[in-house]
Amino acid sequence: MRIAENWKEYKILDTSSGEKLESWAGRVLVRPDPQIIWKSPRRSEMWQRADGIYHRSDKGGGQWEFRKKLPQSWQISYGALKFNIRPTGFKHTGLFPEQAVNWDFMADLIRNAGREISVLNLFAYTGGATLACAEAGAKVAHVDASKGMVQWARENAEASGLSDRPIRWLVDDCEKFVRREIRRGRKYDAIVMDPPSYGRGPGGEVWKLEDCIYDLVQTCSGVLSEQPLFFLLNSYTTGLSPSVMAYILKDVICGKFGGSVTADEIGLPVEATGSVLPCGSTAIWQVGE
Repeated sequence: MRIAENWKEYKILDTSSGEKLESWAGRVLVRPDPQIIWKSPRRSEMWQRADGIYHRSDKGGGQWEFRKKLPQSWQISYGALKFNIRPTGFKHTGLFPEQAVNWDFMADLIRNAGREISVLNLFAYTGGATLACAEAGAKVAHVDASKGMVQWARENAEASGLSDRPIRWLVDDCEKFVRREIRRGRKYDAIVMDPPSYGRGPGGEVWKLEDCIYDLVQTCSGVLSEQPLFFLLNSYTTGLSPSVMAYILKDVICGKFGGSVTADEIGLPVEATGSVLPCGSTAIWQVGE
């Protein structure tokens, strides 16, 4: 497992019975997590002193219970990057801290590429990967279908001092955007893709990631440059294992460009136990030496 262990202002303090106890720059939240099926003792006293608890509803969704008044948003830092944290009605905070292990990986490749790198970030959410790549010196096209998420990402870029970097902020359907880029003849040296488990197509049809991921990767391969650097595919879909994603990248990308593929779970350390909470999977194609 690849572990995001370089955080200074974020911690998982403890986990038990479907919930994780987290510190976000000193604000302590309790959120549900379906991976936490163990019923171990609650070792941290902070369970009783959490600032906010998200209660899931039997009817779907849920709501926050705040034990003390928190600001509407606050900032958390990761190295030179700053992110605005906001507890939302869907339990999320606007940031997936486990992705930091991928941010570091991509930034290192970009800094050592010896040339300018253009990155296409699809399903880009609030811009963690966008900011990491831009801070490392890449040009980035940030694409997400949610106008609110793109605006949130722009605010994170401003907070991180990256507003002047060459980032294109695009509110668009990711697959439709890629198909238009193919027609335009525009190319990218790297692709980051973090699609949702479920979504809706251009005509409103419901699609499942397992059914669509191969075609999506194949379509995206059409915008890779003649000298691509990497293709990173991330998933939180439990039915899509790292090995399956690796097989897809090998079949589609290695067939065109050679190179190699690695895949593994990503996770976050748990302070109370010294164990690691699995938080999704990532498969990465890299250019060969």
